[in-house]
Amino acid sequence: MSAITALATSEKSTILAPLLAAGWKLQPKDSNTPKAKEALTKTFHFSDFNEAFGFMTRVAIAAEKADHHPEWFNVYNRVEVLLTTHDAGNSVSKRDVDLATKMEEFASTQRK
Repeated sequence: MSAITALATSEKSTILAPLLAAGWKLQPKDSNTPKAKEALTKTFHFSDFNEAFGFMTRVAIAAEKADHHPEWFNVYNRVEVLLTTHDAGNSVSKRDVDLATKMEEFASTQRK
């Protein structure tokens, strides 16, 4: 198994561009904060709780298969997501990009 590495600074503008255009934000690592982490974040909004929970269920299945789990928070129709890779020093890795891309796919089909 290959080591999981953080995205290089030179890769970020290209690899993250589609996600940033879709509303994701790149949270920088704050060295003054204990447990600082670089992360991708986004808040998804759905029409109701069932739609939000359906989205979370689909993501949970994909996350389990990828062995990469989001930090998230749900209230009614809102799902707040934070993705970081602990094995890459609490930085953003290809695993985060892949899961965020999957979330975008699920959210777009969930809202139809």
